[in-house]
Amino acid sequence: MRLKKSLMLLIFILIFAAIIDAGSTPATNNCDEAREVARQAYLFAYPMLENLRTMTLQAVIPDAFNRFNHSEGLLGPEFREVVRPNNDTVFSAAWLDLRAEPVIIDVPAICERYYSLQFVDMYTHNFAYAGTRTTGCGARTFMVVGPKSSAGVPESVDEVFTSEGNFVLCLARISINPEISGELDAIRKIQDRFLIQPLSSFFGYEAPKSVRTDIFPVFRQERAESAGFIYYLNFLLGQLEIHPSEKALIERFGLIGVGPNLPFDEEVLNPEIRAAIEQGIEDAIEVILRPGELLGTTKNGWSLTKKVFGNRNQMQGKYEIRASAAYMGLYGNDLEETYYPISYADVDGESYDGSRYNYLIHFESNEIPPVGPGGFWSITMYGEDQFMVPNQLNRYTIGDRSKLTYNDDGSLDIYIQHDSPGPDLESNWLPAPDGAFSLSLRMYLPSAKALDPLYCPPGVRKSEY
Repeated sequence: MRLKKSLMLLIFILIFAAIIDAGSTPATNNCDEAREVARQAYLFAYPMLENLRTMTLQAVIPDAFNRFNHSEGLLGPEFREVVRPNNDTVFSAAWLDLRAEPVIIDVPAICERYYSLQFVDMYTHNFAYAGTRTTGCGARTFMVVGPKSSAGVPESVDEVFTSEGNFVLCLARISINPEISGELDAIRKIQDRFLIQPLSSFFGYEAPKSVRTDIFPVFRQERAESAGFIYYLNFLLGQLEIHPSEKALIERFGLIGVGPNLPFDEEVLNPEIRAAIEQGIEDAIEVILRPGELLGTTKNGWSLTKKVFGNRNQMQGKYEIRASAAYMGLYGNDLEETYYPISYADVDGESYDGSRYNYLIHFESNEIPPVGPGGFWSITMYGEDQFMVPNQLNRYTIGDRSKLTYNDDGSLDIYIQHDSPGPDLESNWLPAPDGAFSLSLRMYLPSAKALDPLYCPPGVRKSEY
């Protein structure tokens, strides 16, 4: 009897080991096929990998899920974590863990200024919005649920947002005008009234059984840029609901070992297959690093970015665009929320250089950036490294909330240069560094006419001032 039990145990172990091995071994021995599938899989996975990296740093390592982290003011030259940060809004961010239960988010009334709450899923789709544009300025209560939730909805909840995955980034932006005293105190009072609580706490019930916190893989960037990306992708796929439209695609990725929760170890791969997979990754990276060809058009020296962020329906199948957009700026807003033209060169096609030239952008009265009710626009200055540069005015942004002086005919001149254009013109001066720079125009809540066709700012010209 003992022999039979031992034999059965051995058979079970061998079968289980075979299953594990099958899960970690690519199904193809064709190097050309492995290369092409890896290219497709990496383009699919890249935004998710960047999201995992960010979540690891901001929530996993500090154990900071389900609570807001508030910035204490506008970002400036000292901020060096993300390129081309905005100088218009104060941020509040929360990573939500929905595995155990939904969460409730309370937002106070915010009627005197622009704000938005952007909800980003594990695919990096913007699956929901709250704020000035979408839900209005009144106090609101939202419920955020994961893909397998069957929880009841409290009567006091205004809207339910359903994520395809267990983890969500909630990113709040609140406008602030640094030229008005007392603004920062007003913002802090708003932030203090943001509230996140689990559904059980909201109801006053006993919390469900806690979920494991040791499931997260140790994230290493070099592994994410090699065949080891499959290890991370398999973890991510196990934490979300695979959309019906992508099941066949994920099955195809299985040819190189991709699948929800499948174990994967690139060190045991056939060397030729591993080399093919990593060549496929290089092929994908070449696509990702060509954003200009994917993300929009160039006119008057401005790169006009089309719709490159959005919900699943809007971004379905656009894997190259999603990946390239994530490289250019993770967690970008929907085009309807914010429109972002960028300029690296003047109207003559010559790169900006504040050590050699002064510049002027002239808006005719009918060329002023068109924004809708509650919206605003700004132009932000960045140095060669794509970060803000210190200047004598501590002014990094200029726009319709600034104390601008308009011409008698309603037109507007903005002076872009290193040295002051003179006391009479300083209200319209955007200080430039003594060297290379670039500009970002941001239009929050762009009007409908700004989006179809895309609004193009006038070209920036060399100036005599």
